[in-house]
Amino acid sequence: MGKVAFLGLGVMGYPMAGHLRKAGHDVTVYNRTAAKATRWVTEHGGTSATTPKEAASGAKIVFACVGNDDDLRQVTCGADGAFEGMVRGSAFVDHTTASATIARELHAVAAGRGIGFVDAPVSGGQAGAENGALTIMAGGEEAVFAEVSPVIAAYARMARLMGPAGAGQLTKMVNQICIAGLVEALSEGIHFAGKAGLDPAAVIEVISKGAAQSWQMENRYKTMIDGKFDHGFAVDWMRKDLAICLDEARRNGAHLPVTATVDQFYSEVQAMGGNRWDTSSLIARLERT
Repeated sequence: MGKVAFLGLGVMGYPMAGHLRKAGHDVTVYNRTAAKATRWVTEHGGTSATTPKEAASGAKIVFACVGNDDDLRQVTCGADGAFEGMVRGSAFVDHTTASATIARELHAVAAGRGIGFVDAPVSGGQAGAENGALTIMAGGEEAVFAEVSPVIAAYARMARLMGPAGAGQLTKMVNQICIAGLVEALSEGIHFAGKAGLDPAAVIEVISKGAAQSWQMENRYKTMIDGKFDHGFAVDWMRKDLAICLDEARRNGAHLPVTATVDQFYSEVQAMGGNRWDTSSLIARLERT
C-alpha cells in the first residue's frame, strides 16, 4: 500500500483508479475535466489535484490513461506535467494506447530524471476495466516492472513484460490488428448466414464451439445480429489505434493489407454516423443494402 496517482479518468481510467483505491492505496487523481475527478473522489475517496504535477507529487507510482501521444506529452513533460512532481526512484506507468515512438521518447526523458517508465497498454475494454480483469502488455526494464506489477494486479488478470521500452505498445498493435480482421470476418459470416436463409444465432452457437471460436464471436454476435452498437470500444478509438499500427508498419516494413482494408471499412461506418458505435458495427455497412 502507498501513495499513487492516476491521470485520466475516461471509461478505462475511472474504474482502474477505483480498483487501486479498493486495494487500499492512497490515490490522487487528475482529469482534464475537473468535475469528473470530483465525482470520482466522492464515489471512491482519495483526493483530486488540479494539475498532473500536483497529483504526482509524493507518489511512488504514477499511472496514466489518456487519449493519444500529444495528450501523453502534455501530462508528463509540460510545465505542470507529472515528471515535474516526481522524485528519483518513482515510476510512471502509461496505460494509454499510443505509439512505440512516444514510449521510447518518454522512457528516455524519465530515465534522465531517475524515474522508471513502463509503457503498459491494456486489452479487455470497459468491461475488463470495471471488473478488474484487464490484460496488460508492458515494455521497460525488468526491475521497474517487478516493482509496479503487484500494484497493477488490482485491475489486471494478466500482466507480462514483453521487452524494452515500446514493446508493450507494439504488442498492443498486434492485438488490434488481430481484432480488426476477426470482427470483419465475423461480420461477413453473420451477414452471409442471413442471406443464405440460416438462423445466424443458431449458426454462431454451433461454430463457436469449434475452430472458428473467438472472444469477439462469443461476446458480440447477439448485439451484431440485433444491430445494437451503443456499447464497447468506439470506432473512432479503433481508427486511432489502426492508424498507429499502419504508421508503424510503414516504418518496419510489415505488410498489413487486411488491416488497411478494415480501417477503410471503419471510415464508411463513421460516414454512417457510427463514430461512437462499438467496433462490431462493421456489420452495419454490409446490412445497409
